[in-house]
Amino acid sequence: MKLRIITAVIAILLFFPFVFIGKMPFFIVMYLISSIGLLELLRMRNMTSYPIPTLFTLLLMWVLLLPSTNIFLFNQFDTSKSEFTLVIVLILLGYTVLVKNKFTFEDAGFLVLSAIYVGLGFYYFMETQTAGLHYIFYGILVILATDTGAYFFGRLLGKRKLWPEISPNKTIEGAVGGILLACLVAIIFQLVTPVHSSMYIVIIVTVFASACGQVGDLVESAFKRYYKVKDSGKLLPGHGGILDRFDSWLFVFPFLHFIQFIS
Repeated sequence: MKLRIITAVIAILLFFPFVFIGKMPFFIVMYLISSIGLLELLRMRNMTSYPIPTLFTLLLMWVLLLPSTNIFLFNQFDTSKSEFTLVIVLILLGYTVLVKNKFTFEDAGFLVLSAIYVGLGFYYFMETQTAGLHYIFYGILVILATDTGAYFFGRLLGKRKLWPEISPNKTIEGAVGGILLACLVAIIFQLVTPVHSSMYIVIIVTVFASACGQVGDLVESAFKRYYKVKDSGKLLPGHGGILDRFDSWLFVFPFLHFIQFIS
């Protein structure tokens, strides 16, 4: 626990100044973080042994990360992100023939889905930063409160397993406790820095956002259990890798955008 806290404090001190600065420094840091996260996911399946498909997968994710306010590249070539995605898909499928199925259709599908999962997850986090810092901190505090509540409520009251086949340590009581603490934190945040005109809407959104964060955590746990790895990486001592720390973010911030909670 002590190592986790020290790592978390250092990570916050290094990361959040870029969130405040915004613009190009923030985008560069986010591109770096997302690239590390994608490579962690590819290593779980040993896909980094295919350098050419890995390079095209990174390229696809970098394009998906491009801000909506800065798509001049697509305007110049009269194309879109979806069309670029199709081009990468066709290249990866063509590569399966070139290497005589040593790199398979399933491998190509895994790479494309990984790029979309990591790329669009971080894309919506970046979009939130441009919408307003109060939205960023609302989302992050909901995620942190969910994790904290789930941990302590699970330890104190946890009896019934939430999903033992995926994550044997998580409990139903912990999941509910995470949602309750997230709502409490969201109410306090709304009173200090409003993110919506209605407190009731904030509470309802927080319940679903907290649940989405826990689903994101379970998805990452499912990846690690399926590929038989303990952590996605070793970059963050006590936490694991980038995906171990940001797994909930990849679900929460897209959710907040999809319901148009962030204006």
